[in-house]
Amino acid sequence: MQKNTLSGTIERVTFHNEENGYCVLRVKPNKKGKIVTIVGNCAAPKAGEQIASKGQWIKNEQYGDQFKAEEITTSEPGNLAGIERYLGSGLIDGIGPTYAKKLVDKFGPEVFNIIDNRSKQLEEVDGIGPKRRKEIKSSWEKQKAVRQIMVFLHQHGISTARAVRIYKTYGDESIHQLRKNPYRLSNDLHGVGFKTADSIAAKLGVEPDAESRIEAGIEYALKSATDNGHCALPESELIESSSDLLGVQQKQIESCLENLITKKKAERDDVTGTSLIFPPNLLKAEKEVTKRMIGLISKASSHPEVETAKAIDWCENKIGYSLDEGQKKAVEEALVQRLLIITGGPGVGKTTILKSLLLILLAKKVKAILCAPTGRAAKRMSESTGLKASTIHRLLEFQGSKGSFAHDENNPLSGDLFIVDEASMIDLPLMDAFLRALPENAHLILVGDVDQLPSVGPGSILSDFIKSEKIPVARLTAIFRQSSESRIIGAAHEINDGHIPIELTDKATANRNSDFFFVKCEDPEQTSDRIIELVRNQIPQRLGFDSIDDIQVITPMHRGSLGTQNLNRNLQDAINPTTESTFEIERFGARYRTGDKVIQIRNNYEKETLNGDIGKIIEISTDPGSVTIRFSGNRIVSYEPGELDEIAPAFAITVHKSQGSEFPCVVIPVSTQHFVLLQRNLLYTAITRGSQTVVLVGQKKAAAMAIKNIDTRQRYRGLLDRLKNK
Repeated sequence: MQKNTLSGTIERVTFHNEENGYCVLRVKPNKKGKIVTIVGNCAAPKAGEQIASKGQWIKNEQYGDQFKAEEITTSEPGNLAGIERYLGSGLIDGIGPTYAKKLVDKFGPEVFNIIDNRSKQLEEVDGIGPKRRKEIKSSWEKQKAVRQIMVFLHQHGISTARAVRIYKTYGDESIHQLRKNPYRLSNDLHGVGFKTADSIAAKLGVEPDAESRIEAGIEYALKSATDNGHCALPESELIESSSDLLGVQQKQIESCLENLITKKKAERDDVTGTSLIFPPNLLKAEKEVTKRMIGLISKASSHPEVETAKAIDWCENKIGYSLDEGQKKAVEEALVQRLLIITGGPGVGKTTILKSLLLILLAKKVKAILCAPTGRAAKRMSESTGLKASTIHRLLEFQGSKGSFAHDENNPLSGDLFIVDEASMIDLPLMDAFLRALPENAHLILVGDVDQLPSVGPGSILSDFIKSEKIPVARLTAIFRQSSESRIIGAAHEINDGHIPIELTDKATANRNSDFFFVKCEDPEQTSDRIIELVRNQIPQRLGFDSIDDIQVITPMHRGSLGTQNLNRNLQDAINPTTESTFEIERFGARYRTGDKVIQIRNNYEKETLNGDIGKIIEISTDPGSVTIRFSGNRIVSYEPGELDEIAPAFAITVHKSQGSEFPCVVIPVSTQHFVLLQRNLLYTAITRGSQTVVLVGQKKAAAMAIKNIDTRQRYRGLLDRLKNK
């Protein structure tokens, strides 16, 4: 069938999906005629641009005649109306509709040439000074480069929404770097997988059995394992998974793996009795953590001498209540040990021990440093102890430009006693960096709940420390009276012990004064609707919680009707709908509105925002394009639209993302839809995130399955064996 051609000026971009480039455009043809609709794929269409397309006319039952384009190319507009619309579209920082009109009125069709070659003349326009002129010039140059990159990537099947991120990573060398080594995309860029990089490589002529391809595939398989919490993979498993990924013989994988080991890009170690393949940095970290932990426990305490019995009596008088035997023993241990782990579930008095210990040691002029893995956990630590607490990253002074910490063994921290809360969240690389930064005289106390989920990053640090039986541990089990009155805490402990709380059985009775509730819904769609109603109306009306600020939906997974993606869209429409004053932007498959709750999904040290930080969008601007978010502690952070793959909607978040945080009210769907993730530690962790009210919504059967299912999957690592062997 012969292709038709259609060219004209884009009047309006009706729809554009930045993930795949699909768009619906309203175009005024160059040949006289009425405005028509073109559908197809285009990297970054903008109103006012010239468009040339090839395809066929089709008749859509709902929308009438449309031109279905197989190819679309765009270019800068040539007429004044198009130029003004193009410049005012939000494409260029510093130019909105007002300045677009001023520029076109002043320079006419020469305006592009002026910006390109004689940008100083822009200052002749009223309101444009040196600062705005430089902003316009810089943004214009970036957009030209980004446009080339987007077209290149779009032609090779990659999401055009990541073009700005790629440009920021590689700069003007972007296309050259990708042609040179397309596989670096899957290592350097969040959200780009090996298969996408492999597809680009194939189009650029890389052969299926090329050593560079096989080595990249092995490295990717190993990286995927560490992304899932492993520190290594058994050699046989790595070879098999790499062979499946690449579609080549295992002998070729074995040969290329030896090459990687020779190049020190992977390392073999058999500390567990099995041949494990490690990324070199993680093997080094395991050995360093082992050495430093053993070094700590080999030293006697250097705290000022304290008569523990008298000190505890004095402390009890100060705080106004008595410590139980378990708490007293923990305080005594902390006073005489160089290193101690304090572990236990909610309501067992971990905070009371810290307050008591700090009271005693601060009176002896001991310098205490408090920290936690997340900003929210550090804030709670500060509130409970009355002392300053920071994140571990801020304590170590992470240097984003260098990718390292200012404090290490050559520039240690200053302090006598270091207390780390929420230690179950600390992964291997962070523990390695923290231990290396401790001063020679340091005492260390790790506080955490070992029964919660392990860290998102590689390793099972707190669990391995305890299981090694080399490190002193104070395990607290007694629930205190005020805590025992809370059904959240009671239910959490029952679940952790493998017992089904009465609220999840047929013996349950209504108790409006409880803080732990179960709402029965057998159908997932009905469960989703009920969650929306609870968050939007019932919980705020009955308990006074704010739908956005106080209530947090926590769910096991991303996909499905009860996953974060679907729940976030539905919750957003229900509790933060669009209004005349609400601005909306869509990027990376998610839409954002002013007033939305959002979560940072990976560390950005330059912005000082960490994975798990939750904030609220307070402004979305198009002149220049930016999204402004207020995080806890009243920190205001601005994002360019191309940086929005660093955040995600947070009306609903996963259990893993909720770690280290506490919310006044938590709503948790429990459904057999989440079969693969119905695990005891997952449900236990989710419930312990609620400080005042927890509501489970769904099937009792699903809750019972989760409680009975102990997650027996082990993370591959060598730390536990290294500690045991010392």
